[in-house]
Amino acid sequence: MSDIMGTVTMCRRAGKLQMGMDMTKDACANGVAKGVLVATDISEKSLKEVKFVCKKYNTPIYSLGISMEEVGFKLGKKIGIAAVCDKGFMKKIGSVLEEVENDTEIL
Repeated sequence: MSDIMGTVTMCRRAGKLQMGMDMTKDACANGVAKGVLVATDISEKSLKEVKFVCKKYNTPIYSLGISMEEVGFKLGKKIGIAAVCDKGFMKKIGSVLEEVENDTEIL
């Protein structure tokens, strides 16, 4: 897992990581998000909201498998949701992480 957080950190340094709910939603809506990463301890409301947005814009969601606290330790900012905006980084990150099943209904 620490290896994948190293990749996420490189993604952030490259300016290809949008952090937080609003930035992630904007990245999905603008079509630049290649995937969304979520911490294990985000609230049900936040998870439901991010699932809805990802379903609407056909963006895959992946669980980081670690808490917001641990993400904060690795990235220097405590976040629970982030969008990866680079195909290469997402391919590497997505190959290791488990995709979150998105069974949200879009009306």
